[in-house]
Amino acid sequence: MNAVSDTLARWRDRTPAGNIGKAVLAVVALYLLLALLLGMYWSVAPAPFDVRERAAAYAAADGGTVVTGSVTTAALMGVVQTLLDKPGGYLHNDVFPPGVWLDNMPHWEYGVLIQVRDLARAMREVHSRSQSQSSEDPDLAQAEPLFNFNSDSWMLPASESEYRKGLKRVHSYFRRLSDADASNAQFYARADNLRYWLNTVENRLGSLSQRLSASVGKSRLNTDLAGDGSATQSTPAPAEVSVRTPWLEIDDVFYEARGTAWALIQFLKAAEVDFRDVLRDKNAQVSLQQIIRELEGTQEMVWSPMILNGSGFGLLANHSLVMASYISRANAAILDLRDLLSRG
Repeated sequence: MNAVSDTLARWRDRTPAGNIGKAVLAVVALYLLLALLLGMYWSVAPAPFDVRERAAAYAAADGGTVVTGSVTTAALMGVVQTLLDKPGGYLHNDVFPPGVWLDNMPHWEYGVLIQVRDLARAMREVHSRSQSQSSEDPDLAQAEPLFNFNSDSWMLPASESEYRKGLKRVHSYFRRLSDADASNAQFYARADNLRYWLNTVENRLGSLSQRLSASVGKSRLNTDLAGDGSATQSTPAPAEVSVRTPWLEIDDVFYEARGTAWALIQFLKAAEVDFRDVLRDKNAQVSLQQIIRELEGTQEMVWSPMILNGSGFGLLANHSLVMASYISRANAAILDLRDLLSRG
């Protein structure tokens, strides 16, 4: 014991308290620097993927073939896999650094997740059913609620584990699509089915466009009951309302819109393949391609270190208004496409 005490005493004499403090500060500084660099790396949005190649790769791995609906299903699987397996993984529910410090990527992920949920619901309700009285596909019936699990659950269970379960169910549906012995797995590429999903997309983009445009704040006349003289609502509302997205939420809405557009680009390119005959019959291929082009504009590099919120014609840029312009044009093009699909 005396030898140990002597050794500790000599170590204390040779290591002044100031040096210990400096060593601790150096370790903390190094950790913060590494966390910062890692956070920057994790905040880079994933590159888009080729939906045709992804469908062919999945089919080859399963020993199947690419049939009607394979590309749309593969696009859904590919987007979910990217959401879960990109650098840093799924960050929306992180509670430890550096993920807990990040802001932009979690909102990008939420925009992607909303589109995954919408497409999964459309596939469950209409794409896989021939009519309203048809039985729903068992795999899609399980996948859709799994994708709607709480997006920020850290554990018991974690959001990622539920989304992976949903991914497995979609993969099972994908395998069954090309199995001639499993004719109960179908994908019906009809105009009314495409219109159903596009209606949901249109509503999502319309809401995002409004929230992005409200970055500069404006007064809006209340038109909630316009067009129907007998319409009523639950409680009275003022004739003029002020609409403004809170300053601290502007970048959140911006990156949610980027994530939404990123996912939609993959899904619309898949629809271009699976609904090819329908689009050709309605002479609507160019309309769909124009929607994709508008959404691709939202993915351009943001050169500013932060999302700026200048006034409409001020000295500084307003990134939200630029994003709203792309989203609004895509939304208007979807409205036109839905009109084309509804014609006989």
